[in-house]
Amino acid sequence: MRIFIGGLATETNTFAPFPTGMAGFAEYGLARDTSRRGGSPMSGPLAVFRARGEAEGHTIVESLCVFAQPSGVTVRAVYEDLRDTILADLRAAGRVDIVLLMLHGAMVAQGYDDCEGDLTARVRAIVPHGVIGVELDPHCHLTQTLVAEADLVVIGKEYPHIDFDDRAHELYDLCLRSALGQIQPVAALIDLKVIGFYPTFDPPMADIVAEMKAAEAEEPVLSVSFAHGFPWADTADVGARLLAYSDGDPDVAATVAGKFATRIYDLRETLMPRYPDIATSLDKARGLNGRIVLGDFADNPGGGASGDSTFFLAAMLERGIGRAVIGAFWDPLVAQVCADAGVGAHVTVRLGGKCGPWSGQPVDLDVAVMGVVENHSQGVFGQRQSMGRAVWLRHQDIDIAVCSVRTQVFEPDAFAGLGISLDDKRLIVVKSSNHYQAGFRPDADHIWHVSSPGTMGMDFATIGYTKRNPVYYPRIADPWSVSGAPEPVIIQRSSRQS
Repeated sequence: MRIFIGGLATETNTFAPFPTGMAGFAEYGLARDTSRRGGSPMSGPLAVFRARGEAEGHTIVESLCVFAQPSGVTVRAVYEDLRDTILADLRAAGRVDIVLLMLHGAMVAQGYDDCEGDLTARVRAIVPHGVIGVELDPHCHLTQTLVAEADLVVIGKEYPHIDFDDRAHELYDLCLRSALGQIQPVAALIDLKVIGFYPTFDPPMADIVAEMKAAEAEEPVLSVSFAHGFPWADTADVGARLLAYSDGDPDVAATVAGKFATRIYDLRETLMPRYPDIATSLDKARGLNGRIVLGDFADNPGGGASGDSTFFLAAMLERGIGRAVIGAFWDPLVAQVCADAGVGAHVTVRLGGKCGPWSGQPVDLDVAVMGVVENHSQGVFGQRQSMGRAVWLRHQDIDIAVCSVRTQVFEPDAFAGLGISLDDKRLIVVKSSNHYQAGFRPDADHIWHVSSPGTMGMDFATIGYTKRNPVYYPRIADPWSVSGAPEPVIIQRSSRQS
């Protein structure tokens, strides 16, 4: 068979202060060999698609697979340029039996609230009888357009997203079986009328993930996915949705989707995040023994935040906290000044607070330059992600990591790679919402998310949505009682010509 692979992804925070332009995508590469060299969250699944296809003797045609760190709305011309490049590659590929796309599901561009649906619809127009499979991040806007245009949509089950490669294998297998005529996927899609946040390492979400996997083992169920949704986007489709596929049986798909939709809906109060603020968290940390890891939730670049807010650092300084490390601040200017000064230099810097009101006020610090790495990187679920020129600064008894490529902290080597030892640290503060749990949890005595100020506020009832139906939890305590329990939307593509 001829299998076309590629992808286009970013997660758009429509409330973020600056747009996503071409430079954001170029930072992670615009080549057609992303699946071979790694560097972005999509590299793993693309490598899976390529390796599986080549091992089985199929012809692989690879287009762009581009990624930008989450930020504000994507510039229209940038989205259209990247989209049209993929479409041109698809036309040039000639006959294609299967199209496998690694997308995100929450990309918003000027004039396009559903970039993934738009791209997939245009792919369908080029390959009307081919099998189209799409892998998505759980923080997607799962639109009816996308599900209708694709044959199969598979969403990562875990958050932190440690299973992208596993889901890539699943999608590949299902699409190959569909292309061979062995299965006939039928989808059931349910809008839960809920906006929430769903880490999966602890119950009850850990139990739900296990139950979804168990359901997939029962014929004729093919796949069960829970779209967490990305709350920080003003689109009509923002919110949690459930997607189930069966082999040719719409009633089974509807029953499975309804079962999990009801299970999650009934747990909506339990699952609603309620995290302590900075002051409460630091006061609590004073009374604890062992290593404490805190996530600066709202200043997570992985959710579109700037990564340069100073609220947490200012509170630590005010309290005289020591034996601590915090980062990574996105402040290329400070990184450049300190790198030029060199290791051992003592300089005064104005750190952070540069990108807008949610960045807080800049903090003036006398610091020692302890380490400089020109091309720093960190581990990200088995791959490496650039942090650019990065520096380790020390102010009193606080170590500070500063980077030039905007990214959240995933793993301890974001600090250790700069020379910062965590062995003697009592408090570690990372700019991340949840992904840090995978890397830091094993060695933490205490670990929790902190409700910090920023563009990723946790009060979902008052986020300024203008496009979605206002009947949703938590804005409404029980939206199903107001507008009725949602009915599954059944989607089945018509039989294709061979």
